[in-house]
Amino acid sequence: MSPRPIAGDRLRRILALLPWIADHPGVTVEELAARFGVSRRDLERDLEILPYCGLPPYSPDRLIDVDIDEDGGVRVRFAEYFARPLRPTPEEGFALLTAGRALLEVPGSDPEGALASALRKLEAALGPAGVTVEIDEPPQLDALRRAAAAHEQVEIDYLSYGRGERTRRNIDPYDVFHAFGRWYVEAYCHRATDERLFRVDRVQSVATTGERFEPPAAPGTREVVFHPAATDPRVTLWLASDAAWVAETYPTEHVEADDGGTRVVLAVTERAWLERLLLRLGPAARVLDPPELRDVGVDAAKRLLAKYS
Repeated sequence: MSPRPIAGDRLRRILALLPWIADHPGVTVEELAARFGVSRRDLERDLEILPYCGLPPYSPDRLIDVDIDEDGGVRVRFAEYFARPLRPTPEEGFALLTAGRALLEVPGSDPEGALASALRKLEAALGPAGVTVEIDEPPQLDALRRAAAAHEQVEIDYLSYGRGERTRRNIDPYDVFHAFGRWYVEAYCHRATDERLFRVDRVQSVATTGERFEPPAAPGTREVVFHPAATDPRVTLWLASDAAWVAETYPTEHVEADDGGTRVVLAVTERAWLERLLLRLGPAARVLDPPELRDVGVDAAKRLLAKYS
């Protein structure tokens, strides 16, 4: 089980795209896709969103205009409103600086472009208390990045948190990206004979195989970090008010208020994941359906107590 659809990751990329296009008018769709490490299809979908971005009342003078010429060159025109100088409070300034620094960490952003220049001016105006944004990089990140860039199949030693086991598997890494504080590698897994998403910090080792692969035009797992299969069990949980965060943290298929709490339906790919969640929640959660899983939390607690006794 992993985070919700990575809208935040896509939004950061779109926000990083804007200053790059503004600094390089006429840059082609292909060049943008290569720089930001996405497929042309994903890049075009990002550009389709931009004309809907702006400020209330969302009239033409408050929106962003995107033009793609017949040669694939891209240009943006900002509404006149965006040329007005900002007058943020110190708190708003530090929030803006932090968000801007995070955007510069998006692969493809220009560390010396207009955004970086504006952030340096903002930092100078705010005074000596600067802001630094760092994203931890797991040990195998560079090796997986190189393999994805070279379209090279690799063998990985992977720790599956859901099953609590290590497996060796050959994968074709399509893409490596950051979302919700974690690095992920999107790949075709030859062991599962399907596309999979792997947490990079759980990859114990990476070895080259000498085999190469042709990446798909539009990988299937990139838009969501977790997408359950139709055959995965669906579990209905009742959550007390202090456990309502579960509905905001994990992908749910149904949420409704119920008897002073919240009833949620979610897909569970691994029983072990459900056991850990129920152990963490304790009496603040109980399984309503399916019947065969109603005691899964109690059984896990008994096994855990038996180990200590």
